[in-house]
Amino acid sequence: MANTLCWTDIPVRDVDRSVSFYSAVLGSAVQKIALEDGTVFGLLPCSNSEPSGCLVTGPDQVPSHHGAMVYLSVEGRMDDALGAVGKVGGKVLKPKHSIAPHGFRAVIEDSEGNRIALHSQVA
Repeated sequence: MANTLCWTDIPVRDVDRSVSFYSAVLGSAVQKIALEDGTVFGLLPCSNSEPSGCLVTGPDQVPSHHGAMVYLSVEGRMDDALGAVGKVGGKVLKPKHSIAPHGFRAVIEDSEGNRIALHSQVA
């Protein structure tokens, strides 16, 4: 087993708004995908078989500050990511802080109201 976390669905109300938010914060394009059945979602950046996830809408998808917290890598660009958060409709809930020996994290609220952690090994 290479990774315990293999996928995550982040609930959103507005796919276009959340695609813009996550593209700006992650510094990499989130791909908006529309399937033939009418399903639309945002695919988070990923390569090969690395764990990733998507931004999803639906009656069972409710953005929240409660429950599990997803950590997204912003490796080596934490300050840039945090600088983008407010510009694209989010809030910094806890600024960058050490989680030694595991690097640094910040906790944000995304454009949809989800509590998300950003992580980087380097400050």
